[in-house]
Amino acid sequence: MSPTPTYQEPQPRSSGLLTALVAGALIALIAANIYLFVQIDHLRTDVSKVRESLSTELSNLRDASSVTSASQLRHLETLKADLEAARAQARDYSRTASSQGKAEAQAYADHLARQLQAEEAKVQQQVSSEISEVKTAASTANAKIADVSTDVGGVKTQVTATQAELQKTIADLKSTRGDLGVQSGLIATNGQELQALRRLGERNYIEFKLGKTKAPQRVGDITLMLKNINLKKNMYTVEVMADDKLTVKKDKNVNEPVQFYSSKARQPYEIVVNQVQKDQIVGYLSTPKEQSGR
Repeated sequence: MSPTPTYQEPQPRSSGLLTALVAGALIALIAANIYLFVQIDHLRTDVSKVRESLSTELSNLRDASSVTSASQLRHLETLKADLEAARAQARDYSRTASSQGKAEAQAYADHLARQLQAEEAKVQQQVSSEISEVKTAASTANAKIADVSTDVGGVKTQVTATQAELQKTIADLKSTRGDLGVQSGLIATNGQELQALRRLGERNYIEFKLGKTKAPQRVGDITLMLKNINLKKNMYTVEVMADDKLTVKKDKNVNEPVQFYSSKARQPYEIVVNQVQKDQIVGYLSTPKEQSGR
């Protein structure tokens, strides 16, 4: 009899995984840059609006000032003409009229001179007030522009820091072989690293806390059941149910990729446990993005 053929699981190439992870990192960085450009564009729009508002405000002040000044200048010219006429009349009285007429003409001329002086002081005070308003408006607009510029700098700094943090976190991640001998992707050992993996977007990640229970616990599209914990050796044993097929993963270590296959994907599913505690294990399930049958 011919020997029974055995099925061997496909061995994905590590170079393909690394290329995909690098591509994911580039996509994340490009997305961060796009976010930065959008924020800067919004801030530039705000600056343009502030400057337009300032220009309109200054134009309105100039128009109001021009109208007021023209009106007051005409009034001052009228008072000056009346004063000159009164003084001329006083001179005429001094040559031809009585002392009483001369005194009345001089008194009227003095009255006009005081009125003219008061009007000139009023105009000077109004001009000073309008100049002060323009200075205040310009100062307020400059402060707003400075705030927007500060916001732009803050956005740039934040995006730069985010990019640097993401690159450092990705550089710290490690890749290893799983318990099936298949080269695993990058492994997260804490929440920050897991967030970095999510941002790469190459696989789905589902976090779980699994305690000792009588019934299996659903995690994603599989179920898990914790069978044993060895605190001294930091190991655990878990039952995995996928596609109605039960697999026992015995004496597995912390941060070890525990692999198994599902009919929904060609690449293996992976369980990574980051913490072994007294009565529970804490970790995540990693599944392929492409859900196509094998």
